[in-house]
Amino acid sequence: MKRCFFLLRGVLTLLVLGMLVSGAWASDALMDRMADFDPSNPVIPEGDTIKIGHLNPFSGPAAMNGELYHIALHWVAHDLNKQGGVMVDGKRKKIEIIKGDTMSKPINAKKAAERLILGDKVDLLWGSTGSHISLVCQQTAAKYKKIYVSALSISDSLMDAENFNRYTFHTPWTTSQAAKSLAYFYAKRPEKKFYILCQDYSFGHDLAEKFKGYLKEFRPDAEIVGEDYHPLFTKDFAPYLEKVKASGAEVIFSGDWMPDSVNLLKQSRDSGLNLPFANMYMDDPITLGVVGVEGSAGLVNANQYMINDMDSRTRDLNKVWHHLHDTKWEEPYNSSLYVWPLGVVASAINTTYWMMDVVKRAGTTDPEKIIETWEGDQYDSFAGVLEMRACDHVTVRDLYVSEFSSPTKWFDNFSYIDKIVTVPSYVVEPPVPEGLDRCKK
Repeated sequence: MKRCFFLLRGVLTLLVLGMLVSGAWASDALMDRMADFDPSNPVIPEGDTIKIGHLNPFSGPAAMNGELYHIALHWVAHDLNKQGGVMVDGKRKKIEIIKGDTMSKPINAKKAAERLILGDKVDLLWGSTGSHISLVCQQTAAKYKKIYVSALSISDSLMDAENFNRYTFHTPWTTSQAAKSLAYFYAKRPEKKFYILCQDYSFGHDLAEKFKGYLKEFRPDAEIVGEDYHPLFTKDFAPYLEKVKASGAEVIFSGDWMPDSVNLLKQSRDSGLNLPFANMYMDDPITLGVVGVEGSAGLVNANQYMINDMDSRTRDLNKVWHHLHDTKWEEPYNSSLYVWPLGVVASAINTTYWMMDVVKRAGTTDPEKIIETWEGDQYDSFAGVLEMRACDHVTVRDLYVSEFSSPTKWFDNFSYIDKIVTVPSYVVEPPVPEGLDRCKK
């Protein structure tokens, strides 16, 4: 019954959006609201606000990730604040974003989360790159009964029977979904020899195991010709690349994220290794720009969102974002990394709009009311319909895969997204965690 209600609500929403030519996502209206948006100097609202604690590395070797996602949170906050904020607990409140620097270390992540909860009195926590870091964040949130939006880390283990807590909502795809989407893509491809090269922590191992399992399902004749795991923030990939060259591999499968993704791709091309990478995070202009058109051609990227102009909301977002980047933004946001709202940044924007829509419908920042509203929710996002599975708080969604080519309408100095293959949600729905009693009802 609840699913029928949400389907009806989704249809009505689409009809209303189609009729409202000057609605909230019309580009002129969005441009008016975002015209003074400066991610380097965001407007911090005063008074009684909805406080969101942003947990990510803002220092250390992965500091770029904090910078990357801070613009996404501030984009949504600025947009909604220009519309007067969100009505909660009988008051219209604006949204305030407060940084919590995890430094990519579990102990620092715990301290940052506690400081945000106890010191800054945040209403919600949002983060974080690194599944080992995100686990600490969600454990801390549960201890203090605060909602934690696990928006970035994708290990299935984060929401399994051992680690699940009802205060955490997992909004991105999972390792199962990512691995399955790439295995599905290669089911009808000629390549069948794969070399696995992933980061040596829970996410990297989990992703590799899932990919091997799904490859057997979709491509039984496929062969894993080598498998390696490297430390996070590796400087020299030469020893690993030599093994790949000797293996006879046709594809390198890697879940590496920045800065490892940049270094791995660049060093592979510099060494003369031009094999395609089946990946999730080699889609940003910094990574691709260092290898150019030829070095990025043939990369196969799976993602939860791929830039497109097929929806009026994405067209508006692309138009306004690109204009602001070219005319107003200063360092670091005037770099090539931010020319368009791409992949992970757009997904983070999407997630944050969903989070605030839930808060709006709950009418409060009370965790129990948010839990009640978000469980089983369906949200018509610009990346497709997102469903929050009630029993384990994992998001069910369509996914997308593309083989990079050149030229494209988005970039001319490297190969990029061309034809997009949609992998439907019923194919890549994440498995229900074993042993989680909530999911047995």
